[in-house]
Amino acid sequence: MKMVVTSSHKVLIIGSGIGGLSTAIILAKQGFEVTVLEKNSQPGGLMRSYTREEIDCSVGVHYLGSLGKGQILRKFFDYLGVSDNIPVTQMGKNGIIDRYLFDPVPGFPSRFDLPQGFDAFAENLRDAFPGELKKITAILDPIQKASKQLHGLDLLYGHDNDFSLLDQTQPLGEILDALHCSPRLRSVLAIPSCWIGVPLNDCPAYFHNMALASYVSSSWRLTSSGADMAEVFARRLKELGGKIITRAEVTGILVESRVVKGVELQSGESIPASKVIGAVHPKVILQMLSPGDVKPSYQKRISSIQDTHGIFSVHISVDAKNHPEIPHNIFKIDTDKDGNVPDLRYYQIRKSEKKGKNLLSILTSGNDELWAPWQNTKSGRRGSDYLEAKNRHAEGLLEEAEGLFGSLKSSKIIDAYTPLTLRDWVNSPGGSAYGVMRSSSQTLATALLNRTAVKGLYLAGQNVMAPGIIGTIMGSFSTVKLILGTDEFNKTICL
Repeated sequence: MKMVVTSSHKVLIIGSGIGGLSTAIILAKQGFEVTVLEKNSQPGGLMRSYTREEIDCSVGVHYLGSLGKGQILRKFFDYLGVSDNIPVTQMGKNGIIDRYLFDPVPGFPSRFDLPQGFDAFAENLRDAFPGELKKITAILDPIQKASKQLHGLDLLYGHDNDFSLLDQTQPLGEILDALHCSPRLRSVLAIPSCWIGVPLNDCPAYFHNMALASYVSSSWRLTSSGADMAEVFARRLKELGGKIITRAEVTGILVESRVVKGVELQSGESIPASKVIGAVHPKVILQMLSPGDVKPSYQKRISSIQDTHGIFSVHISVDAKNHPEIPHNIFKIDTDKDGNVPDLRYYQIRKSEKKGKNLLSILTSGNDELWAPWQNTKSGRRGSDYLEAKNRHAEGLLEEAEGLFGSLKSSKIIDAYTPLTLRDWVNSPGGSAYGVMRSSSQTLATALLNRTAVKGLYLAGQNVMAPGIIGTIMGSFSTVKLILGTDEFNKTICL
């Protein structure tokens, strides 16, 4: 159906992941006429889970941080109007949010439990590393500072629209080197940076510290599915008068004299708008522009940005009696002699909807070289060789998991996906799981990504500020702040 809208408050948003939907909800609350365009048949992006053999399989939402009363994600959800409709259960009641498992090294612990709360975290660190107490104090102080700034919303309500309020810009690896931390302490502290796709020696301390602080503050699991969560966001937008059009793939952004005019769909339909927000990767937006729409310098900056790695994930149906739900996450960590973490495996065992069955989920690095032969193929058209390679890799991870969980002979692999799957599903270049790498070496290249060189064209989503739900929604508010202006934003949006 042809859409004809001429209002200056008309906004089109490309992509219906949590970044696109949260941006749309914020703008709809401010009186904008918002339409979200989604190329897939359902909204939600990586937030949306999927079903295999009657079992719900998570993709991008495995657990949530800082959803406690007065904490940042709860403030975001309350403002968006979704808190009451997203049922969650709090983790850490048994003293563990994440359990880190390492290969044994004489003189160092082979296990470390990440608990809820800074006092408990500090105690666990001191118990595990009694010879490094001064180093631990020096490490904890900036983490607590980052937590206060995070929950205090300093990044949104200051006059700078980026991370310049935080003075912890030095790579965490350099800080740990200067403190002469032991390799195992370094490994324990490296997990958050590895989990968000930034090498420790190139991960700004503030980035690591905020990620860690968000989960130590409080951690939560969905008691419904990721698909249910996606529908909560979609319904909320519709309640506010916003629209979502699925199967509407945007192929071009219409620009005249570097001013946005609307978008063009794969169907050939053109939709006018004075504001367009790309809630997908900046490189994808760049491909939607015509030559000359932006300066060569901008094009070069965006094209050269390095992205985070992809992820390989396998979902396994297990016998519920022999493998009950585990209330915490498990990380099996690979380390080198210096304590760096080149790779890890993440495990969850959750209850499922299928009687007598639970779900074991395993996530690890994408191993892009394994899928290189199918780089130029599309999902569903990769052939039997690809399926065999995928299954072999999944079976290897399943066999390794038996070392942690015991015999899994009665288990069944119900699905596995590679970085190519993510690339095709959510249009992420290279299948990157977390989009743009927020590294120290890319600080200038990734500064203020929500600004573009085209008037009326903005960016949102996890690539704007940080990965994860908190970083993504913070990026949504940051983009809205650009549209409204700082004074109007601070006056009308109260979290």
